Amino acid sequence: MKVLVLGGAGFIGSKLVQALCDAGYHVRMVSRKSPATLGQHIASIDILQCDLLDYAFDFSKVVDGCSVVFNCAGELHNEDLMQPLHVDATLRLVRACKKIAKATGHPIHWVQLSSVGAYGPSVAQANANRMVTEETVLAPVGTYEVTKAQADEIIVAATDEGVLSYSILRPSNVYGATMPNNSIRQWGRIIQKKLFLFVGTRGAVSTYVHVDDVVEALMLCGFDERSHGEVFNLSNDCAQENVVNAMAKVLNVKAPRLRVPEGVMRFLAAVFSGVKAFPVTGSRIDALVARTQYPSDKLKRILGYQPTRDVKETIVEVFSNDDEL
Repeated sequence: MKVLVLGGAGFIGSKLVQALCDAGYHVRMVSRKSPATLGQHIASIDILQCDLLDYAFDFSKVVDGCSVVFNCAGELHNEDLMQPLHVDATLRLVRACKKIAKATGHPIHWVQLSSVGAYGPSVAQANANRMVTEETVLAPVGTYEVTKAQADEIIVAATDEGVLSYSILRPSNVYGATMPNNSIRQWGRIIQKKLFLFVGTRGAVSTYVHVDDVVEALMLCGFDERSHGEVFNLSNDCAQENVVNAMAKVLNVKAPRLRVPEGVMRFLAAVFSGVKAFPVTGSRIDALVARTQYPSDKLKRILGYQPTRDVKETIVEVFSNDDEL
């Protein structure tokens, strides 16, 4: 079986390509950039270097011959590219899938890598207890989240029995040794400099999931028919104190203990809001007091899967290649 991986040179996509090859699948890998390494799997990978933003490109050539499409393509930084890549390119690729499937008589299954950001932030106070399930109404805020949610809606609307099916996986914050997002590393630097302090009362939740857990869930979405037509959340939520203590341990510093009332921190953030160098903002306080959880119950119930990489034990990987620590 030949499968297509969009964004195959990225953080999650490259891990998925390796897992697919290990499982014996022939992979067509599409990426804007050349992959850093393909190792021993080079013989089972077709590399197609193209720009998904190229409106003149014939996307039928991309999907032709593939039974499963994994869409791991994403833009994290440049907001001007998010709509063209997440929405416009997805729409053109889906149309190409349906065209090929109808012409050949072979259905195509689409696996969409989305984000729990599609559900948006808490509509109540930032520190309100909130349980987000797959039934939670989408309310994305921010260009990345909005365009990811729009892409999900395109996939669902394109469903055509015997032609195109889908599975959507929405992970929380994905981490691992080669993660491009530096938020955890920056957090670690603050802890290492002994500048971190907890905000508000205990009970804040950190929502993370290891990249290997994401890849395993993607594989199930791709090849287990029970996943068809389903949306799954994936997160390995844990107490914020556990994550902070684990980072302090790996960075060889004493675990932070200072805790400041939320009201005091919000007052300071408001007073110094015009000072660019002031490290505390309203959005950062929101993140430090958040109690939102994304249970993976549906994934376990339908596919028998739950994340197994303990955040406290594996967060060390994020700092393995950081020369600044």
